[in-house]
Amino acid sequence: MSMFGNLGEMAGLMKKFGEIQKNMKKMKEELSAIEVTGKNATGQVEVLVSGDFCLKKVFIAPALAEMKDASILESAVYEAVNNALLQAKTESAKKLSEATGGINIPGLTE
Repeated sequence: MSMFGNLGEMAGLMKKFGEIQKNMKKMKEELSAIEVTGKNATGQVEVLVSGDFCLKKVFIAPALAEMKDASILESAVYEAVNNALLQAKTESAKKLSEATGGINIPGLTE
């Protein structure tokens, strides 16, 4: 392939990179607007997390909050938060894939 052919490919890649940058900015805004709810198995703890992984709200059922065993409450909160973060991670991965046009970028999309 000639040198000019390679330059054409490079120009195409640079254009694609510009599109990805623009899409990434939009994706960040969209992620902050997404909210997912995570619950523990019994539904006594519920947390609200945004798509950019910010904890927005925590609800603990009064009956659970009144228990004298802190380890039960800790486990319930842990389970609810992890559930919400997993959902946020899934939503984030979808948006990232859309922003990059399905291109895998090591360290960013993996």
